[in-house]
Amino acid sequence: MKIIKRSGLEATFDLSKIVGAVKKANNEVIEADRLSEEQIRELANNVERICAGRARSLSVEEIQDLVENEIMRYGAFNLARIYITYRFKRQLVRKSNTTDDRILTLIECNNEEVKQENSNKNPTVNSVQRDYMAGEVSKDITKRILLAQDIVNAHEDGIIHFHDADYYAQHMHNCDLVNLEDMLQNGTVISGTMIEKPHSFSTACNIATQIIAQVASSQYGGQSISLTHLAPFVQISREKFMKEVKQEFDEVGIDIQEDQLKTIVEKRVRDEIKRGIQTIQYQVVTLMTTNGQAPFITVFMYLGEAKNEREKQDLAIMIEETLKQRIRGVKNEQGVYITPAFPKLIYVLEEQNIHEDSPYFYLTKLSAECTAKRMVPDYISEKVMLSLKKDKNGEGHCYTCMGCRSFLTPFVDEDGNPKYYGRFNQGVVTVNLVDIALSSGKDEDNFWKIFDDRMELCHRALQARHERLTGTLSDAAPILWQHGALARLKSGEKIDKLLHGGYSTISLGYAGLWETVYYLTGKKLTEPEGKEMGLKIMRKLNEYTNKWKKEENIDYSLYGTPLESTTYKFSKSLQKRFGVIEGVTDKNYITNSYHVHVTEPIDAFEKLKFEAEFQQLSPGGAISYVEVPNMQHNIPAVIKVMQFIYDNIMYAELNTKSDYCQCCGYNGEIQVVSDAGGKLIWKCPKCGNTDQTKMNVARRTCGYIGTQYWNQGRTQEIKERVLHL
Repeated sequence: MKIIKRSGLEATFDLSKIVGAVKKANNEVIEADRLSEEQIRELANNVERICAGRARSLSVEEIQDLVENEIMRYGAFNLARIYITYRFKRQLVRKSNTTDDRILTLIECNNEEVKQENSNKNPTVNSVQRDYMAGEVSKDITKRILLAQDIVNAHEDGIIHFHDADYYAQHMHNCDLVNLEDMLQNGTVISGTMIEKPHSFSTACNIATQIIAQVASSQYGGQSISLTHLAPFVQISREKFMKEVKQEFDEVGIDIQEDQLKTIVEKRVRDEIKRGIQTIQYQVVTLMTTNGQAPFITVFMYLGEAKNEREKQDLAIMIEETLKQRIRGVKNEQGVYITPAFPKLIYVLEEQNIHEDSPYFYLTKLSAECTAKRMVPDYISEKVMLSLKKDKNGEGHCYTCMGCRSFLTPFVDEDGNPKYYGRFNQGVVTVNLVDIALSSGKDEDNFWKIFDDRMELCHRALQARHERLTGTLSDAAPILWQHGALARLKSGEKIDKLLHGGYSTISLGYAGLWETVYYLTGKKLTEPEGKEMGLKIMRKLNEYTNKWKKEENIDYSLYGTPLESTTYKFSKSLQKRFGVIEGVTDKNYITNSYHVHVTEPIDAFEKLKFEAEFQQLSPGGAISYVEVPNMQHNIPAVIKVMQFIYDNIMYAELNTKSDYCQCCGYNGEIQVVSDAGGKLIWKCPKCGNTDQTKMNVARRTCGYIGTQYWNQGRTQEIKERVLHL
């Protein structure tokens, strides 16, 4: 059995240390208040038994809490007081060098918590270590100087989560929709170099990847681009090829028929599109930003964005090529094609591609094949989105999320035109709903009282995020604020006007609706009484964001938090504060946002239909998924799910498995098992390989696909997922 030391280092559980610590305290009280040798040994054994039952590695602090509880269970209160006093004194001594210790364990790759914090960061790489080291310093400054102490305490206790505290010291925002159209059509500046409008599709793709890398290095969240913004450059290349081919035939004195000319030109256009899309795919996968990872980039594929029929046809060719290349995958170190994490793809389901007789249905079939093999694209229903995302003029709009799931609210500029590209999210603070429920003791009146208090806490934390960005000069990130990615501000100009009036959003996240409802009502979220309570909580959350928005002219929005590693953090904090409660805190994870619990048997169509009601109450972003088996030989079934998404829910995805064992060549699902110490590990079902460096595992955990493994809480959640199809 393992424990996590304060520095983050993983170590073997040592019963003698508990015995020794209690004995030291025992010797400092009078004999009448002491525990016997047998009682101390029994106390230590009880702690060990509790630790083993948690099915995860407990921290030193959690173990010491258990020791305190056991001492008091024996009625040895004077002994408990001595033990607690000793802990407090040691805490004061450690306070000055905790950050130093964590940084040292990062460098030596011994920090288990940080190693599993981000499923797309390899903690052994120097650039990642440098980013984590800077993050530790930033978090330390944030906690000691920049944030109010009650917000820091609530974050530490798992009552809320103040996202991306490792970037808070800098004036950085979360995620955005890059205005690639503006940058390509009107030119931009990258690292002090003027980049003019490209004269070919391949050049446009090359510039796009450079923009993606620069944007990723200037923010900490995800970003999205649209393929539509690249489509006009196909025609530019076509016209260039037309001139070249004519000239080539003229030079050799051969007459060429018009249809022959078009055939040759279109072949060259197709070849250029193939090269351009390949540039985007491979550049994104191989680029490394300043925070040591590939850019968190989403590529949006929406035929309805095309400005004319020619552009739509070219866009269709681009979408086709994007899907074909993703189906192929990318080669790993052994030269085997595997599933890449990026770019994430989103495909819009619309009338012109959703039915068998739709003109672009062939793209939908190809998309289904891609989903079955590579887990992408994800799907947005144009029909549902147009009904939900209406601007102040009553017009519906369809657009992509910023990264994995954060959606902008509808916006009309001062000229009356809808605007989405070039907008961004200021940041996220998430409330642990389960903690509110457990703190209430099942008293509904008390629940709503605590709920109100927690909303005020979240509001102040969100205001802190907003105020940190207020006054930021455009010079902090020229690619964003001066050269078109988000704005065209002047040097020295503040970004403040972009923080108000709905231009950008700021997100109140929430987690654990399933467990909250179950604790309060004794019913599952999928049962009538549970659903009623769940919807009531969701509406109340929206009441708060709407109230803050109206009062401050800042676009607060409710966001279904993805909880990549925080699901484990919240679970540990709940177990520490309230113990293990069946159906509520008995897992090492809590449920993302409004989702049906991963262990709940439910049909895929029923799940999507049910969650659609909750998704529309998360206007700041949310995504639903269905877990499916290997569907590569059942594409019609994938299409049926896609068609159901089109009619019923705005944003959804299908999760399949796409793993590879480098030891034996197994291509399928690598399994999660427990080792001898109870730790969850990954194991090849064919050869038994458990070396994570010799396997390629891809799982969707937070909207994006992760490929660098996960903490014990998220790993348990992945292990326990049931199939919905």
